[in-house]
Amino acid sequence: MNYQTLFFPTTNPSRRRFSSCRLSTTAPCPASSSSSLQRAATTAAQTPSPPSTRPPSPRPPNPRVSSSPSPLVSLNLHFASRLNPLRQSFEDKVEMKEIKTPKSGRARRALEKRAPKLVEEGKKTLILHGTKTSSVLNAVLADIYNLKKGTAVKFNRKNDNIRPFESGGETSLEFFSLKTDCSLFIFGSHSKKRPDNLVIGRCYDHHVYDLIEVGVENFRSMASFSYNRKITPKAGSKPLIAFIGEGFETVEELKHLKEVLLELLRGEEVENLNLTGLDHIYVCTALPSNRVFLTHCAVRLKKSGTTIPRIELVEVGPSMDLIVRRHRLPNETMEKAAKKKAPEKTKKKVKNVKGDALLGTLGRIYIPDQKVGDTALPNKAKGVKRERREAKVKDGAAGEHTSKKQKQDAE
Repeated sequence: MNYQTLFFPTTNPSRRRFSSCRLSTTAPCPASSSSSLQRAATTAAQTPSPPSTRPPSPRPPNPRVSSSPSPLVSLNLHFASRLNPLRQSFEDKVEMKEIKTPKSGRARRALEKRAPKLVEEGKKTLILHGTKTSSVLNAVLADIYNLKKGTAVKFNRKNDNIRPFESGGETSLEFFSLKTDCSLFIFGSHSKKRPDNLVIGRCYDHHVYDLIEVGVENFRSMASFSYNRKITPKAGSKPLIAFIGEGFETVEELKHLKEVLLELLRGEEVENLNLTGLDHIYVCTALPSNRVFLTHCAVRLKKSGTTIPRIELVEVGPSMDLIVRRHRLPNETMEKAAKKKAPEKTKKKVKNVKGDALLGTLGRIYIPDQKVGDTALPNKAKGVKRERREAKVKDGAAGEHTSKKQKQDAE
């Protein structure tokens, strides 16, 4: 017998392995063996067979006469018929995504808090350390965390797999942004090529939106400044931000740095503000060679002899020089999606109602014609009866007067 080895995929589509089998095909027998086969067939026919209760099996078709497919074709059809349902079910499982719904009120409130809103709340900042950091960089990150305490999350462990400017190095950063619900991040790293390096970036939908890399020089921490502790800025107060220099309007890198610093330092957006609560200011000064001097000052209000007080600035730290090294702008698709605004809800106009600055809200009431003259009165009023009696008396007096005149004329 001749044997042929075939390879075919296993029934499990997730494993890319192949199994083998051996098929036998009948070969033509030599002439010398035909007589022996005939003798074996005659002896088998002469021996009586025991009675069988089973129905006679169908006679196998003659391969020379019938046009049945070859063993290879039938094997392929057999396994194809078995693999198609499995492959289809596997594809359905891969394409189907599980939708998780909150099962408790706490989880539902947490999801509603993270849901997009028409008016966003204050953005949180994520502070991270790289593979290697210096003492200067650790002090910078600590001071930034103290300035943004309450709206910042700081990780103290080193992160070896975060490289924001490299492809694939943003995966862990986006994962941390999703878990902490932070849309701003500051990543500090130190190397011989880029010492005391800070990467400041923004996220949109928990994906990195843009990046800017700066180096820190001439750093002075908050503890190195001496001043009256009574003027220390209060936590949560709104700051003033001043940008000084033409570079913030002409140089592309500094324009980008200005946008990122505004997002990082301004805090929550408010409509009304108490001027007495303005107790600190960030001053950013553009210097040559893409250098920015950043300092933090407290605001002191002193008497000036007029209704407008005299303002003095007291440096409370931190202060540092930021040198722009690299920056990456957002792509057009993400920028278009981030700047898309939801339609504003217009107030529905209320009819016959208007507002007045002095009188407040005024309303107009429509009263239809009552038609009092056509309606029948249920009871006659006493005034009507008196009028009728007086009319009768007058009519009677007038009648007597006319009768007397007629008698006089007749006489």
